[in-house]
Amino acid sequence: MRNIIQTDKAPQAIGPYSQAVETAGTVYISGQIPLDPATGEMAQTIEEQTDQVMKNLAAILDEAGLSFDQVVKTTIFLTSLDDFTAVNEVYGRHLSEPFPARATVEISKLPKGANVEIEAIAVRSFNM
Repeated sequence: MRNIIQTDKAPQAIGPYSQAVETAGTVYISGQIPLDPATGEMAQTIEEQTDQVMKNLAAILDEAGLSFDQVVKTTIFLTSLDDFTAVNEVYGRHLSEPFPARATVEISKLPKGANVEIEAIAVRSFNM
């Protein structure tokens, strides 16, 4: 069984996908770009973009009854690895140790001209 997670506090999907899907206690959050859900406007600087992406992820996690503490894996997509340090700084402000596993990938383009997109996987329980 799967549960679709959807909130108006994060941007609506711009394609045929869900904001997040939960199955067997694991929540898979689709990549979030830096759109303000209230205005539809794109944040400008890479720092502002990263902060908005993290706010969007937080809103989806909150809708699922979770927090960043339950995120076990993220993937960051950047249009330029020159932004790696700035993104790390903002990303790190939203998370605490122990940090989730992560990959960062440089790609040529992102939807709507964004410079950063982040997807996440979170779990309800850490029981083994």
